[in-house]
Amino acid sequence: MKNYITQDPWCIIEDGFHHQYNEISESVMSLGNGRFGQRGNFEEKFTGRTLQGNYVAGVYYPDKTRVGWWKNGYPEYFAKVLNAANWIGIDIDIEYESLDLNQCEVRNFRRVLNMQEGYLERSFVAVLKSGKELQVNSKRFCSIVDDEAGAIRYAIKPLNFDAKITLTPYLDGAIRNRDANYDETFWDEVRKETGYGEAFIELRTRKTGFHVATGMCVEIEQDGVKVDYQSQPIKHEKYVANRMTLDCRQGQETVIYKYAVNLSSLNYDPDTITKEAHYSLQRISRKGFDKMLFEQMQAWADKWKTNDIIIDGDVAAQQGIRFNIFQLNQTYTGEDERLNIGPKGFTGEKYGGSTYWDTEAYCLPFYLSTADQKVAKNLLVYRFKQLGKAVENAKKLGFRAGAALYPMVTMNGEESHNEWEITFEEIHRNGAIAYAIYDYVRYTGDKQYLVDYGLEVLIAISRFWSQRVNWSQAKQQYVMLGVTGPNEYENNVNNNWYTSYIAAWTLRYTIQAVEIVKSLDAEKYAELIDRIHFREEKEMATVRQIIDKIYLPQDDERGIFLQQEGFLDKDLMPVSDIPKGQRPINQHWSWDRILRSCFIKQADVLQGLYFFEDEFDTDTIQRNFAFYEPMTVHESSLSPCVHSILASRLGMRDKAYEMYLRTARLDLDDYNNDTEDGCHITSMAGTWLAVVKGFGGLRVENDRLVLNPYCPDQWQSLAFKIRFRGALLQITTTQSDVTVQNFSAQPVLLQVHGDETLLKGQSKHTVKTSVDA
Repeated sequence: MKNYITQDPWCIIEDGFHHQYNEISESVMSLGNGRFGQRGNFEEKFTGRTLQGNYVAGVYYPDKTRVGWWKNGYPEYFAKVLNAANWIGIDIDIEYESLDLNQCEVRNFRRVLNMQEGYLERSFVAVLKSGKELQVNSKRFCSIVDDEAGAIRYAIKPLNFDAKITLTPYLDGAIRNRDANYDETFWDEVRKETGYGEAFIELRTRKTGFHVATGMCVEIEQDGVKVDYQSQPIKHEKYVANRMTLDCRQGQETVIYKYAVNLSSLNYDPDTITKEAHYSLQRISRKGFDKMLFEQMQAWADKWKTNDIIIDGDVAAQQGIRFNIFQLNQTYTGEDERLNIGPKGFTGEKYGGSTYWDTEAYCLPFYLSTADQKVAKNLLVYRFKQLGKAVENAKKLGFRAGAALYPMVTMNGEESHNEWEITFEEIHRNGAIAYAIYDYVRYTGDKQYLVDYGLEVLIAISRFWSQRVNWSQAKQQYVMLGVTGPNEYENNVNNNWYTSYIAAWTLRYTIQAVEIVKSLDAEKYAELIDRIHFREEKEMATVRQIIDKIYLPQDDERGIFLQQEGFLDKDLMPVSDIPKGQRPINQHWSWDRILRSCFIKQADVLQGLYFFEDEFDTDTIQRNFAFYEPMTVHESSLSPCVHSILASRLGMRDKAYEMYLRTARLDLDDYNNDTEDGCHITSMAGTWLAVVKGFGGLRVENDRLVLNPYCPDQWQSLAFKIRFRGALLQITTTQSDVTVQNFSAQPVLLQVHGDETLLKGQSKHTVKTSVDA
């Protein structure tokens, strides 16, 4: 666990340059706008530890997989979001000395991510080997108003010398992905241009043929006055730049304004994309840096009005939750239904930047409650539009009759994960997608979604489950063999409780959805079943048999559900018995030892109890939590939030708070020694869940909002905002009461600690509580 980030309610602050943690800082200082994102790299040259990263949404490369290629049905590639042209670069040379923070003395270094206003700021004094002292102040942002643009204000000031300083703003397309399986370059150059203070480079991805046009233009001021400079154009392979040399006096500030755009062929014709980049660049440069920044600040203020969480009495917790919300808003805006949420967002390359089940299981509730309804809907439509590929994926594995297996990892709907046990065994992701449809309809009341999109997906997934089980003569029940549950520290097990339960639940919900759609739009239902050859009577009869006869392993003596058959054969022990210095076990133990141990990577049975808690009584949840939580090492970032929510439900406030802090500051404190690879974006949604569904006790039951909030003992108050069916609500809880304020005109039926009320528009309702409420 690192502890070098200064705690602040609105900013992520690095005071002093921590060379050894620079890649961690680059991750947590990342910026994004839903279209592209930039790690917190330096503009000037840096020869120290760094992962240069600029990532453009939806642009990927099918990197040939290293393992498993000989197995039938195995993916041929692992889809990877690509490290695109470096648009932030500005080389600084002072009379043959280059500014490089790895080669000089650095004083007064400060790097600040301003989350309230959406920009990254950095300042330092560099002492060169010649003794020259140069002060630098930089500020940059990825605009969420002009979401294909970024802007930089880079100011330099000689402190003890006069000199000619050479500035070289550039675009560098000779970028590699650190995680390339065969150390390939993924880009080919299409064209490049340079002009007075501007440059453009267009690259095309190999194999997939995406075009990305990156453009820049530069303005320079000295003493606040625009400079008419001379510019030398430079062109190399995949590289364009402008070089200008200026006379700089001691104490004089020279400011470089660099405007840049990243346009992709997802949105533009490749034949005209560079021309469009010209137009975009002209438009934003006419606005100017100050206006763009003002618009950025206004846009972020609007976001915080609807999704801020306010914690009084704990700066570390406040900083943590806002950091998570900030990164989620930078990663996905919901403006484009073709895009989704990668586990690292725009902050790094690990996991390929692709879509996982994390979106449906963890991220969807955040966007349901904090954004316009269309944002969450677009996440579901993304999967609907890839249904054809999901059917193809199932067909490759021998399934028939329109069965769909959604991929574990994907960019275009095709499976692209490179680990056998996860690709073909971790099939519970199908259930998460079905659950997301249910979650969306339950929260929004939008049953029309089932008519237009949802039922077709549910039928295809149910067809998969119906074929994936088989009848056991020995048990006289349906069983689910050869799977991996959410706990990836178990592979190829039989009858994983969570997988089997969510499969049976999906079948039940599909039956309900059929009846809903038939009642809402019989004509559309008839058209659908004809198109997909759905034989309702026969297929639903099979579904009902499976629901009635599914085998769900349990231990009657302990009163628990078994993670899988044979789990009790393990040497059961708590995590506290692991010898000191051997955690995380995935960095110290062999895979064989991990698989044979009882230790759980992340919530498995408890994941199911979290999803379906209304189907189990409190005693059942308590017994399973008491059995499994002590054996859980939480080496998945997705684990602590589920435990925090259940602990809140069970009144285990200290455990809930412990788990919350672990998820909230996972990246800021580098709990798992892996933040340098990028932030855990999808688990950040889990942090929000731990607050809103855990401490806030938010549920939706029978079309009404149910709240059972409490304020952790370590805080003085907790307030969060949610949207619900046209209303914007703020829930504020202290140690003595809960107040719900309705900022909209829409009345809301809600229940607070058992007290039911119709909260009218522009009104508030307070319920007195006690510490033990």
